[in-house]
Amino acid sequence: MPNPTRIEINCTTGVESIIELTDAEVAQMQTDAQEAAERRAEEDAAAAALANLKASAKAKLVAGTPLTEAEANTLVL
Repeated sequence: MPNPTRIEINCTTGVESIIELTDAEVAQMQTDAQEAAERRAEEDAAAAALANLKASAKAKLVAGTPLTEAEANTLVL
């Protein structure tokens, strides 16, 4: 299977060139995609943890029980 291609356009002449990516460029694309997926997973996990912490703080406020320091830090007054 051939490598993916990219299109380069010379803005001066308007000439379009279709260029096959090198193996190094394909490897870099795969590395970048993996790193992006890992960052996205970390960000999603952090957002879920914050949502859970806020929900816990709200439930404790409604119940009248003391908050942990982390729960108190999530409140914006």
